[in-house]
Amino acid sequence: MLADVQSSYGLARPFQGAGNFETEHQRTIVREVCAVVQTGRLVVVSGLVGSGKTHLLRRIEDELARAGKVAVAKSLAVDKRRTSLPSLIEALFYDLSPGDRAQVKIPKQAERRERDLRDLMKKGKRPVVLVVDEAHDLHHKTLTGLKRLMEVVADAGVLLSVLLVGHPRLRNDLRRPQMEEIGYRTTTFDYEGIGAARRDYVTWLLGACATEGVKVADLMDEDAIDLLADRLRTPLQIEMHLTLAFEQGFRMDARPVTVGIVEQVLSRAIDDLEPTLTRNGYDASSLAGQLNTRPSDVRAFLAGTLDPERTQELTEQLRAAGVPL
Repeated sequence: MLADVQSSYGLARPFQGAGNFETEHQRTIVREVCAVVQTGRLVVVSGLVGSGKTHLLRRIEDELARAGKVAVAKSLAVDKRRTSLPSLIEALFYDLSPGDRAQVKIPKQAERRERDLRDLMKKGKRPVVLVVDEAHDLHHKTLTGLKRLMEVVADAGVLLSVLLVGHPRLRNDLRRPQMEEIGYRTTTFDYEGIGAARRDYVTWLLGACATEGVKVADLMDEDAIDLLADRLRTPLQIEMHLTLAFEQGFRMDARPVTVGIVEQVLSRAIDDLEPTLTRNGYDASSLAGQLNTRPSDVRAFLAGTLDPERTQELTEQLRAAGVPL
């Protein structure tokens, strides 16, 4: 948001990164995940794009560090499509080894590497959890390898949990019949983000960003807040559209921001098919694999130009896979 816009309305900070709006659902997820990762399980937390998964993960990591009951390792690799089992094992070596990480020696030969890792975990005398964010892009062979690694260290009396955080596509992929070996061994949590507390979130966000003495009613009309809460689903959507609304209000010299201004900036296509699928983690490539169809059919499906019979067929396949349409 432009500095002039903030100053004009009495906003002390932009809406992005305003702080922690915590719901009972979030507190429950944090509590349950922290409990289950102490038991040697594969754990999945799935949520829509922009729902606040990364913030939730920080809360989980902070709580695990505070409790001190498990040793935490985290994969920092950015390109998860290229992240393999050896790179995840490297993350375990780096974060579990005492002393300077620059001095960590990781064997290149697989048999010795896994044996050394098992011995390293045993020395720690605590359950271990490996955290992987953006895990929806991991290859299924990597997931299978993680399951096998958990079994290998369990044979030596070590509890290793793997916490995977990603889009709903990750959850849906693990429910596919060909992923039964892993999916049936997975504890899954569906993160709803702010859920039904969207209006409370908008009000809280406005108050959290306002300069001292500036009231929420001075910033935005009640009807405008209601419209945002009704049309939008995630914190990311709300933050972006609040920014757009105040910038438009500034151009129109409107104070407070009205429902008419919000209507002007709301995306008309926000609930169309392609944005909905994207929020669930499905791009054209992943859809082609999910539907076992040609990329050209997927492109036509997203564009609304596929013939009605084929469109209905693909829609039913997606719904059967757990994708809300």
